[in-house]
Amino acid sequence: MFEKVLVANRGEVAVRIVRALKELNVRSVVVYSDADEDTLAVRLADESVCIGPTQSKFSYLNIPAIIGAATSRGAQAIHPGYGFLAENATFAQACTDNGLVFIGPSPAAIDLMGNKNVARETMKRIGVPTVPGSDGTLASVEEALSLANDVGYPVLIKASAGGGGKGMRIVESPDQLEACFNAAKTEAGAAFGNDEVYLEKYLLRPRHIEIQVLADTLGNAIHLCERDCSIQRRHQKLVEEAPSPAVDDTLRERMGETALLAVREVSYVGAGTVEFLLDINGSFYFMEMNTRIQVEHPITECITGTDLIKEQIRIAAGEPISFLHRMPCKPNGHAIEFRINAEDPSNNFMPSPGLVSALTVPGGPGVRLDTHLYSGYTVPPSYDSLVAKLVVWGADREEAIARGRHALDELKIEGIKTTIPFHRKVVDEQDFIAGKAHTDYIPTHEQILL
Repeated sequence: MFEKVLVANRGEVAVRIVRALKELNVRSVVVYSDADEDTLAVRLADESVCIGPTQSKFSYLNIPAIIGAATSRGAQAIHPGYGFLAENATFAQACTDNGLVFIGPSPAAIDLMGNKNVARETMKRIGVPTVPGSDGTLASVEEALSLANDVGYPVLIKASAGGGGKGMRIVESPDQLEACFNAAKTEAGAAFGNDEVYLEKYLLRPRHIEIQVLADTLGNAIHLCERDCSIQRRHQKLVEEAPSPAVDDTLRERMGETALLAVREVSYVGAGTVEFLLDINGSFYFMEMNTRIQVEHPITECITGTDLIKEQIRIAAGEPISFLHRMPCKPNGHAIEFRINAEDPSNNFMPSPGLVSALTVPGGPGVRLDTHLYSGYTVPPSYDSLVAKLVVWGADREEAIARGRHALDELKIEGIKTTIPFHRKVVDEQDFIAGKAHTDYIPTHEQILL
């Protein structure tokens, strides 16, 4: 096991990783920007290093500064969390070149699967169904127009690198395509340092289903059931649950084995997520693979009794998956995650940074809050608006929803606007209660929820 690990991220995921390191008796080093000097991860870590000014490109995307912080503090490994450099093969290679372990897959695996377009081509080659679309990245607007005419509108323009809904645009008609193409490239370049985009057919009313996978250096590879991430706004997930109300044991096994095909094809090591679109007829199509831990990993932990962050660290240290003797083949109970963003749902989800004047944390059986907030903390305007993840578990879906209601009622974040009121409406909405949410859930329920 490592003696010291550097955490190359911020916010609640940095706190989550620091806590996992403490449980493994591993010392932690957290890097931070000028804007994050007072963040909770810095307070909890054994050591901290300022790596640059507020702008991400000068701090959290600054590979030399992060590598320098790790080597100067004697870290043996770097955990990238999610976002920023988590799916950057150049960063993973820089870690290796400087004698550091990147807690994630190899640079080659990131290139193959972290690049969304390359991943599509890899999956097509091994016989996994994919959504119709481009065979490679798009060189021009003219190429995009021609392909869109072939597959039929609506289409989706997507960033080849990264995820989280950035660099993604739905195009309903030819007259929208040039503007959407340019906007997607600009956003992708700013977010990931790679402005390449590709195109695929936009499926109407699918569910977004993803399979959590783990693979170690000893040849063990498993899947840990699915998550349903269909409730999204502008391709940003807001509510996730596990297992999916739309997936039975047979479909779960089919999707899980399909996900493992990808893992074995690219010799994947670490934690990852293979994402599918599930149509109303029960057919599923590969969408992308996230070569990192997901924001919504806690709901998988709840239904499988695992700690995915600690598994990532153990695997990177050369150890086997720790629970192979008690494989969590079937989900135990039901879990739901509510992403709490510093946004105002009543004002088109406008960001709401500022001082947190008071924080009341919910409790009781099956209630978990992952956050970097504390009373007196100032949420900066410079980064993603996610400030907390409220996770509830119940013996069944009905109990999980009931716990979600009371936990949302108890959670108080004063001084800023948050998405708590939006989530409180979701858990009382009849289609959600019935498990009938598709990726168009928010647009089709806007009057009720907003």
